[in-house]
Parts: sequence; structure tokens; C-alpha cells
Amino acid sequence: MAKKKKKVSSNTIAVNKQARRLYEFVETLEAGISLVGSEVKSLRLGAVNIKDGYVRFKDGQAFLVGVHIAPYEKTGIYDQHDPERPRRLLLHKREIAMLAAKVEQRGLTVIPTKLYFARGRVKVQIALGKGKNVHSKKQDIKDRDIARDTARQLAAYK
Repeated sequence: MAKKKKKVSSNTIAVNKQARRLYEFVETLEAGISLVGSEVKSLRLGAVNIKDGYVRFKDGQAFLVGVHIAPYEKTGIYDQHDPERPRRLLLHKREIAMLAAKVEQRGLTVIPTKLYFARGRVKVQIALGKGKNVHSKKQDIKDRDIARDTARQLAAYK
């Protein structure tokens, strides 16, 4: 009998690569996201941009703003979704209250870092982040270069 090939499926839809460079993460959370059908189909094709996204709090709810999900090509003109609409995040009330309080008091921001499928549902990983200044960005690059050089020298001696 021939062996069946295992499908290698990546559940990751999109990653915000700029977020780690621009923000220092204090805390991360997983949240569900309220979508319409054509948005899910578009996400399965990977037609999303989360680079400019952030979370806004309004009336005890959390909304993902600035995320562009391209319209699904195979739906009609009248069934299309708005690509830039605010999407409700599915979090517990205490999680929303905790995040909103930290954003208000400490001047932190909540940004999406990753969009992925988990158990057939679309999830978004959000991070509570503190903006980096130019000095800390340069320090991160310097630390990474030192670590790389050290690893290279240790590998040469082995």
C-alpha cells in the first residue's frame, strides 16, 4: 500500500511584522473576530492587510479598526462587504475592561499581531504594546548584532 501524504497546512493567515519593530509588547491575548461569510472566504485566500490595524474601545466593546480584508471575487456586487469596516472582537467583559483601563491609564495601545485559523474559526492575536522610540529601536538592532556575532564565534571554536 502506498503511504498517504500528509497535507502541510499553515493555519496562519497574516502576520504583522512591523509590530515587533515599532512596539514593545507587554502582554498578548487571543480573541475571536466577528466576520461575514465573504470575509472568511477572502481570508482563506490570504487577501488581508493587518499592518495598519489597531483596537478601539467603545461602549464596553472592542473593535478591530484599520484592517483591510479584500472583497471576495466570486460574490455579487450587492453582497460585497466593506473592506475597511470595524470588526467586533469577541472577548470577555473583564478582558475588555482590563485592556481599556491599561490603554487609558498607561498610554499603551492594542495592536493585532497575527491572524490565524484555530479549530475552524478565525482568531486574532492582539498585543498590548508600548511604542518604541528611535533609541530603543537602535538598541534592539545592536543587541541582535552582538548576539549573532557571539553565536558565530562560538560556532567557529567548536
